[in-house]
Amino acid sequence: MTFTSFISFLLISYLVQTKGRNDSTCPKSFSCGNLTDLSFPFSLSTQPDCGIMFLSGCDAKPFPRLQLFPEGDWYYALGYPFNYTVELGDPKLHAELMQHKCQAFNKYFFLPNSPSISFEIVPMNFVNFFKCNSTSKSTPNITQKKNDHFAGYKMYNGCKGFSMYYKLLGDDDEDVRAGNLPANCSLIRLPIRSISDDVGLFNMLSPAFLVEYKLSEGCYQCHYGGGQCRTDIANKFHCTYPNNPQAQGHQENNPHAQDAITTRRKFGLTLGAGTGLLTVGLLILLFYFREKIMRYKCLRFSESNAEDNQKVEAFLKNYSSYAPNRYNYTDIKRITGHFRSKLGQGGFGNVYRGSLCNGSQVAVKVLNKLKGSGEDFINEVAGISRTSHVNIVSLVGFCFEGHKRALVYEFMPNGSLEKFIYEERSDSVRRLGWPILYKIALGIARGLEYLHRGCTTRILHFDIKPHNILLDEDFCPKISDFGLAKLCMKQESIVSMLGPRGTIGYIAPEIVCRNLGGVSHKSDVYSYGMMVLEMVGGRKNVDVGVDRTSEIYFPHWIYQRIELDEELQLIGIMNEEEKECARKMVMVSLWCIQTDPSNRPSMSKIVEMLEGKLDSLQMPPKPYLYSPSRTEVDSSVVELA
Repeated sequence: MTFTSFISFLLISYLVQTKGRNDSTCPKSFSCGNLTDLSFPFSLSTQPDCGIMFLSGCDAKPFPRLQLFPEGDWYYALGYPFNYTVELGDPKLHAELMQHKCQAFNKYFFLPNSPSISFEIVPMNFVNFFKCNSTSKSTPNITQKKNDHFAGYKMYNGCKGFSMYYKLLGDDDEDVRAGNLPANCSLIRLPIRSISDDVGLFNMLSPAFLVEYKLSEGCYQCHYGGGQCRTDIANKFHCTYPNNPQAQGHQENNPHAQDAITTRRKFGLTLGAGTGLLTVGLLILLFYFREKIMRYKCLRFSESNAEDNQKVEAFLKNYSSYAPNRYNYTDIKRITGHFRSKLGQGGFGNVYRGSLCNGSQVAVKVLNKLKGSGEDFINEVAGISRTSHVNIVSLVGFCFEGHKRALVYEFMPNGSLEKFIYEERSDSVRRLGWPILYKIALGIARGLEYLHRGCTTRILHFDIKPHNILLDEDFCPKISDFGLAKLCMKQESIVSMLGPRGTIGYIAPEIVCRNLGGVSHKSDVYSYGMMVLEMVGGRKNVDVGVDRTSEIYFPHWIYQRIELDEELQLIGIMNEEEKECARKMVMVSLWCIQTDPSNRPSMSKIVEMLEGKLDSLQMPPKPYLYSPSRTEVDSSVVELA
């Protein structure tokens, strides 16, 4: 141990001597306003040497400001950076929309790139608008062509000098392409907050948009090598070392400084080479013994898992008529670019972004291990492969090669529902408007109805929660993660299980306490209801961080407001239509979380209730076993296998 400590000391000394950036002045992480746990490439504007995207006004209302480039425009920093994305708001556009100024339609969303970092606007809530100038010189032929071109489009002509033509998300028609527009018309893209224009065009639009950023390889290596990423006036990349000016190349006119630097570099190289050789010797010994241990472990692993692997292989062989494409592990590495872009992780393993040979984007879930003789893997392949529905994620293929297992899904650009529904309590605007939330709730209900009734074999999911609902570019929801699913015959009303399965906070009470009733498709109904309540409340159903004890358990609080016919006091309701959407979602979810499974509606009935009139919904009985106190454990953390 003494020798190893000595080697470590030499390596650390060498790195400290050659490091250019003084990391003691740059925090490993920091907070700014509603954003927490921030790190490079973000930095406070008061510490320009610590990053390349700068935040200021951390105490400002409503949001802090973010500058993507030095001397560039400032934006509202609306959303926490996640998976190399950040949600921004345009202050100028926000003011123009609030004041109903037609200058809002002059906005062109464009973010310049630099040699250090590049940006791409994610088209998650953008809609095509066609701006057509109204000029007295327009000929009848041009006017007629324009009218034919935008037949079936909505029109806004409240601005002097031009008209706007548009179709909302979900309208069944192809976009008009910019290259085939009539004279005097141009294509612009603007973000929206609502898919209903009943509130008026200005209230329908949003100043918020999502940006994906990517560091250049040179900047990445520069930063983690101790330097700072800089761009000169010629837009060329430079890696600078403020605490070691000689390293920047400014010393070429000083021969004495050059000699000193050369001597220092030689010493560093010699020291590095010596410590490197000693380290390599130690590593060779360690790898030798590690190889012996690994061979022993692999032998035991092979013996203990051979039977499980045979079961899975037998299942896949018998299931060949349903099974999707089978890839080998080499294919998986190629598809994911050697696991370069990680989308997320969980107890099962990691999820990576990938691309197939035809250019299709996919998400690849690499499983850590098999559970229950490979039951989770079999459930995933068997469950999804039997489905074909717009609200069920598609399984493109799988890999089963020894202990290496992976599942290849269609890629969902907007990720999981989880990151969109939990709101800050001070916010007056939701990240997703009520029409989109309602559309998501209805889509999930239709997906579950299909699993319960539309397949040749009934599929019970047993893990419905926001994390397992994925959203495509149009926010169409798709149910994913069938690792805990159970297949049963359609005529079976009650299923048997050896133990609880699901996520605490969404598990139906009969799964834990069997004397409350049998486990059935109504267990998925309970999970769906708890999830919709979280969508409605913009918070976890159990939250000990609220100010008033009566609000800790959201289902209890919202039921009381419905019972007393009071205002729901929910975030972001702008009009009567949105109020009806919210109240309908609350009533349906309260029916879903009835303690007695027999009192819960089927998913078919839930779809009918959501699509029907609010007046036709009856008040549900009080469904709760109890209302948790502030001292009880948060119900959204623990996973059950």
